Amino acid sequence: MGKIYGYVRVSSTDQNEERQLVALQQEKIPQDHIYMDKLSGKDFNRPEYQKMVKKLRRGDLLYILSIDRLGRNYEEIQNQWRILTKEIGIDICVIDMPLLDTRRGKDLMGTFIADLVLQILSFVAQSERENIRKRQAQGIAAAKARGVHMGRPVKEVPDDFKRIVQKWEKKEMSLDEALAKCDMSESTFYRRLREQRIMKKYK
Repeated sequence: MGKIYGYVRVSSTDQNEERQLVALQQEKIPQDHIYMDKLSGKDFNRPEYQKMVKKLRRGDLLYILSIDRLGRNYEEIQNQWRILTKEIGIDICVIDMPLLDTRRGKDLMGTFIADLVLQILSFVAQSERENIRKRQAQGIAAAKARGVHMGRPVKEVPDDFKRIVQKWEKKEMSLDEALAKCDMSESTFYRRLREQRIMKKYK
């Protein structure tokens, strides 16, 4: 009899994986056989997933809570499912969708139904990912329209920035000293310098 594994995925570090872990623990999966990634489901370039795949052998069983935990890219899910079930030869059980349990329905009809369900669910997973991205883009656009600054706070130039620049240009101060006094990175220092010169030019 093969070994039992579980896979958990959440899209970011602030999302809660508890529901997935509880579901896998109910299947009596050893803790060291549960692999978890906190990454997007857009592809399968995930360290823990890849580590798990290298451990899998023919006859093993993999549990996931739902198909979107495996991934959110339609073609990638289909291809990965084929690799796992056909090339490696493991069984997969999707806990939230009993029809996607490759241990059952090994006949032609069962395989046909499972393939059909897989195609539908992987299509839904990708559609949801695209909807999430669309909602995020709309939210960012709306925030910008309201004047909300997105990204890191703008680094303000110090009051004596002009004097610091003059001393640096006259080589009375090293670049490192100038950066320290401005509390800026090198790229920010040069960017602010360009902005100041452009403003001076058009005054």
